[in-house]
Amino acid sequence: MIINQKEIVLLPFPFSDLEGTRVRPALVVSNDELNKKSDYCIMVPLTIVIKDEPYSVVIDQKDLSSGKLLKPSRIRTDKIFCVKKDMVNMKIGVINNQVLEKVKIEIQKMF
Repeated sequence: MIINQKEIVLLPFPFSDLEGTRVRPALVVSNDELNKKSDYCIMVPLTIVIKDEPYSVVIDQKDLSSGKLLKPSRIRTDKIFCVKKDMVNMKIGVINNQVLEKVKIEIQKMF
């Protein structure tokens, strides 16, 4: 499966006790050059728990250039992780460029 930056995908996340998984959304933040070369890509998770938290970007359907977001969500840029691309179950949407810029700003704030 080809994975591109800005895509929202569904993949299994482990429970905190590592005994099982649950399918959850994540945003691909690694650039397309890396995504083409590597078996892995860099992502940040989404949650439907909307809080005023640092290092977060809140989005809803209007922030997608394609696809469908079932509920308003918060992109958690402080939870960066790397995942093997074959773990992705499916793609559900693509964020617009304005949201990507906000995500990049929140990530840069951590360094």
